[in-house]
Amino acid sequence: MDPSKSPMENALELTRLSVIGPDLFTNTRYYRPPGLFQHALAPDSLIRPRELWHPPGARGIYGGAVIAQSLFAAWQTVPPPSSSDSHAVFLPHSMHCYFVLAGDSTIPIIYYVERVREGRSFLTRTVQARQKGNCIITTTISFMKEGSGGGKAVEHGWDMPAGVRDSLEASVKVDEEDAKDEKEAEGHGVESRGPFISRILGICNDDSPQPQARRPQSWLRCRGSISAAGGILAHLSALAYMSDSWFIGTVSRIHHLERSSRHASAPSPVLPHMAQDQIVEHTSNGGSTRGHDLSGKESVNTPAQQPNAGLGMMVSLDHTIYFHRPREVKADEWMFSEMESPWSGEGRGLVIQRIWNKEGRLLASCFQEVRTLPRIRNGPK
Repeated sequence: MDPSKSPMENALELTRLSVIGPDLFTNTRYYRPPGLFQHALAPDSLIRPRELWHPPGARGIYGGAVIAQSLFAAWQTVPPPSSSDSHAVFLPHSMHCYFVLAGDSTIPIIYYVERVREGRSFLTRTVQARQKGNCIITTTISFMKEGSGGGKAVEHGWDMPAGVRDSLEASVKVDEEDAKDEKEAEGHGVESRGPFISRILGICNDDSPQPQARRPQSWLRCRGSISAAGGILAHLSALAYMSDSWFIGTVSRIHHLERSSRHASAPSPVLPHMAQDQIVEHTSNGGSTRGHDLSGKESVNTPAQQPNAGLGMMVSLDHTIYFHRPREVKADEWMFSEMESPWSGEGRGLVIQRIWNKEGRLLASCFQEVRTLPRIRNGPK
């Protein structure tokens, strides 16, 4: 682990496999213990994958890590500004991911990048993340040249919910206390608790009779400070990493249903000291308020009779991120997240997430569709 970089940068770092192909990358790294001759060929036992987090109860590795590394890999193929045009900087404005297979945290991932389009204003890349020859996630990423939108633009955007900034001071206080505990723990050889922090506020409009009106809210940020060398690439990749946090459980939380899994009792071999507030379900009331219908009128889209026995399994199907203001993303500063689900049915649920910076500027909008398999038990046995 490079101490000059944040935990997030270390988690996202990839190795270019230039000896195999120009646009191939992997999360494998070479570990060279002290005393080994600098130019000696490292034996296979010293080639180690950067293990990605496998959340307790999940079928595979944390999808946000592969999403972020796919963005990181694609960005390596984007040409830098030329000497004739120093302002020709291409930044990602959208990425669309499909989760194909569950990933294994103990096996290296190979990222195959394809250069689909080389335009004057837009570049397109596809990335396939593969293990043992099988695709686990496929992603399409579009990069837009800065300044190509014209001098004037039509602008609007969602405002941050009123009152949530009041909760930030408490989050900062807890963060400072955790930092002290972490430094003491690391002094005794205890592993870090993961590359980011999340502070769950609760569910806005939790008393609404309509699940689609309820909105889970949280603050999140990277641990430590992203290095100057990491730059905007590290900040946007970090946002991509964190955007998958809590996404999958939104449908169950707004319906006040328990999530269960046959894997839930198995301990996680990866990142054993991951912060509990990142892996424990949260359904308490709280957060800010917004106008919502409390009339109790039944919606034509929301039946009064709902499953009441919880969800047996939830699997993410896809994940989309729209980067609205790439230059303003500072992933090592607190960002506010609010999620909602406009629809669920046919064994699937759609979740929307908006992410603001602490000044209230909308940074990104994210979408995810989730496969929901309920343990239906209507009424007592």
